[in-house]
Amino acid sequence: MKILMIGAGATGGYFGGRLLESGQDVTFLVRKARAEALARDGLVIRSPVGDVTLPSPPTVQANGFNRPFDLIIVSCKAYHLAQVIEDMAPAVGPDTTILPVLNGMRHMDLLDARFGAEHVLGGSCFIAATLDAQGVVRHLGTPHGLTYGERDGSRSARVEGVEQAMAEARFDPRLSTTVLQDMWDKWVFLASLAGITCLMRAPIGDIVAAPGGSPAALGLLDDCRRVAEAHGHAPGDTALQRARSVLTEAGSKLSASMMRDLEQGAQVEADHIVGDMLARGEAKGLDLPMLRLAYAHLKAYEVRRAHP
Repeated sequence: MKILMIGAGATGGYFGGRLLESGQDVTFLVRKARAEALARDGLVIRSPVGDVTLPSPPTVQANGFNRPFDLIIVSCKAYHLAQVIEDMAPAVGPDTTILPVLNGMRHMDLLDARFGAEHVLGGSCFIAATLDAQGVVRHLGTPHGLTYGERDGSRSARVEGVEQAMAEARFDPRLSTTVLQDMWDKWVFLASLAGITCLMRAPIGDIVAAPGGSPAALGLLDDCRRVAEAHGHAPGDTALQRARSVLTEAGSKLSASMMRDLEQGAQVEADHIVGDMLARGEAKGLDLPMLRLAYAHLKAYEVRRAHP
């Protein structure tokens, strides 16, 4: 299976590197500077589950394709997706499978519109990783899961092919027959976590310690839950209980990566993670006060960030 990994940053570098390490035919779509760094230094992964250095991993730049790929794994930031779609288009052939692992659902609409829903699997990943100043992929913690599946829940030949390709890689792949529900469950939790930690500019433990902090976090979670329910993907009791527990854990240092981006003055996925959840809920006639407040806060940050 010929695999194209979009990007070689924290997520793409980690999962693509693990696949390459296991002997799979992986090429990374990267910009010129990253391609030069990889050729010089290799793809370096530092992880509690095992370090690896992969010398001169195969790379390609936009407009450098001479053949389609069997599998394209899309792991970019949502605000880069429009450009990524154009860059990867020449690599999509009649039999190409596209596996996006972005958060939320908006990217599915964009990929379906450009390439056709028949090419696009559902998917998500669970990892805390970062790309440091030296270009090293640093895996923070031990979770490193990647879930994928047909959106209709079937076990097709192509997802079984993906399963076989990932079988020997040093991460936790999972073929899911409920991948859309899995994606919604993660989105409900992530939009709640990102919304409340960005709004309060604090990790969960500090929010919980403040008067009204826990009710605010749970109110935001309930807004997101109602949106999922309105779209036929209400989180189950186990998923909800887990989310409530994490969002109200005393002393927790947990915060969303979006909050860290915000505190560093960086670009954030406001529209894709929080705004799209709000838009889908309002399209169903829902009143979502906490979600609306969290989105307004993020958009105000974006306006301020755009000032000279």
